[in-house]
Amino acid sequence: MIEGVKIRKLKAIGDYRGHLMELFRSDWPEFIRFGQLYITTCKPKVVKAWHYHKNQTDTFLCFMRQVKVVLYDSRKESPSHNEVMEFVTGKDNPLLIQIPPFVFHGFMGMVEPESI
Repeated sequence: MIEGVKIRKLKAIGDYRGHLMELFRSDWPEFIRFGQLYITTCKPKVVKAWHYHKNQTDTFLCFMRQVKVVLYDSRKESPSHNEVMEFVTGKDNPLLIQIPPFVFHGFMGMVEPESI
């Protein structure tokens, strides 16, 4: 496990009308003040990588279709330096993944038409 990475399994509640899923709550321990919220899509077999931030913690979620997420700890002072984590997440396994500064991350779309 990469130091500082936090994972929360999310749950969709559904009935004949559709589904509801809580994505982020201020009473969860993962909640931190944030300055930006955006949505990106990824086509199948397309890789969007490598990204990292110097001063920003990312909170990542795929809720439509499926992506593979890979994290790499580049922090020399970290006890988990050079460790890699991989997740398959999406509609059937929704995960909230919190990624600390200087941890490289990327993802690849796994299904048609594109993942969100």
